[in-house]
Amino acid sequence: MDNNDTEETMKRDFIRDLINTDLTSGRFSGKVQTRFPPEPNGHLHVGHAKSICLNFGLASEYGGICNLRFDDTNPATESLEFVESIRQDIEWLLGHELSNEPVFASSYFEQLYEWAELLIKLGKAYVDDQGAETISAQRGNFTEPGANSPFRDRTSEENLILFREMREGIFPEGFCVLRAKISMEHENMSMRDPVLYRIRNESHFRTGDDWIIYPTYDWAHGQSDAIEGVTHSLCTLEFDSHRPLYDWFLEQLGIAEGERPYQTEFARLNFTHTVLSKRLLKRLVDESVVKSWDDPRMPTLSGLRRRGYPPSAIRAFCDHIGIAKTNSTHEIELLESFVRDELNQSSDRKMAVINPLKLTITNWPEGRTEYRDATNNPNDSSKSSRKVPFSGDLFIEQEDFMEEPPLKFYRLAPGREVRLRFGYFITCNEVIKDGNGTPVELLCTYDPETSGGKAPDGRKVKATLHWVEASNCVEGSVFTYERLFASEHPDTSTDVFKDLNKSSLSMHSSAKFEPSIETLKDGEVVQFERLGYFCKDDSDTNLFHQTIGLRDEWANIQKQNNLK
Repeated sequence: MDNNDTEETMKRDFIRDLINTDLTSGRFSGKVQTRFPPEPNGHLHVGHAKSICLNFGLASEYGGICNLRFDDTNPATESLEFVESIRQDIEWLLGHELSNEPVFASSYFEQLYEWAELLIKLGKAYVDDQGAETISAQRGNFTEPGANSPFRDRTSEENLILFREMREGIFPEGFCVLRAKISMEHENMSMRDPVLYRIRNESHFRTGDDWIIYPTYDWAHGQSDAIEGVTHSLCTLEFDSHRPLYDWFLEQLGIAEGERPYQTEFARLNFTHTVLSKRLLKRLVDESVVKSWDDPRMPTLSGLRRRGYPPSAIRAFCDHIGIAKTNSTHEIELLESFVRDELNQSSDRKMAVINPLKLTITNWPEGRTEYRDATNNPNDSSKSSRKVPFSGDLFIEQEDFMEEPPLKFYRLAPGREVRLRFGYFITCNEVIKDGNGTPVELLCTYDPETSGGKAPDGRKVKATLHWVEASNCVEGSVFTYERLFASEHPDTSTDVFKDLNKSSLSMHSSAKFEPSIETLKDGEVVQFERLGYFCKDDSDTNLFHQTIGLRDEWANIQKQNNLK
């Protein structure tokens, strides 16, 4: 393949075009360097996947470096637990361990402090004794300018003394802050004398009680990039208005042009039926709406991992949607289609009955057990087959039987014949009910001539049912899931919790599985025939989480869109 062919097959988007231009012009002397800077105050969600794939992917593509840098500037909400979970999520998503150890903004606290003193000496920062509410009220709005603080004209000498006293713990929390001195009339609200430091009487999980004052994200962000040698600081679009401030700080500190990083924004990842706000996700956990950050209903990476989403499918999805400059919302069904396509190729098939109904074959030879050949994966010939026990005592799904079936219900009913997967044709002859009139057992007969799944006389049946043999089955539980939020577009401007789907979780505690289920590894995903894909939980031997159903809902959405 020649160079032209190589260039034609390379990924193309505005960020890669930008990097290529920078490399051609010699804007940076070293390697391309990016960073992914999460705050360790919760688990990562699927919206972060796009940024992770982009930042680490670009570094790999251009032979550069990507740092996982923790923005640990708020000790009140951060912990080592979240640091560890974030690293685990990223390595799971990428499919490999990080090539270099994570870094922390807290490692730069001393340098950030020295630079803050430099701004004060240059007359570019001042200590403001006003409270947070007053400062916020004085900022004005998008149509009205802000008002100067009465402490804005303090001398550099006075500000330097006060700032050092802030560090020494002379003042109580909330008494004063350090602000940049830019312009309270600036059209960009982020430039209206933003806060650089605030007093926090909290112990930091890395620095302990060494610091009383902590930098804001805006102050730590660009300067941390500069310290690390980041060449391309990639952020989602909500940070667009912060870019002038990012540049202003670096300019005031005299960071040389060739060593100065710069910020570029791209569209964030949004989904239907999904809330991707860490604040709201934290509420779901804190208020016990879900069991934990890794609850399989959560859109967190840890939740998707526990549910059985293959990381390769998420990466393929992120590659498919590409990088854009305009925010948009993707149907969650599109991501699910990538998951389904991946699992269809990779997952073994098993038989399970999650809502069992006993089925007895009355003409089956007493004491006889056969072992039927069952295909492991029709899409992978190397998986061959397995042996599944079959006898006259079986379980089928309750929903596969109706005593008075409606039109187009082709499954089992009194007097009707159906096929059992990998088994025989059976006919239902009698229904045994409990005292409430609920069917508890079906008495059927089988046709021994249909062992190959076909009748010698050529008669046809309209349904094939899965089953589990009763005497050799493994018992366990299955969790099935619906959307956590009922609306396609949950309204986060009001109380989004009003939109919660109360039927998002169902537990099936009497599930029956074929014996080979015991050979599965923790976290392994299989397809339960006719039911969907399910993941073996790593905390309970016979507990499975529904990963995704078999129906391709994305194809239906595309079909409906084409008809409009």
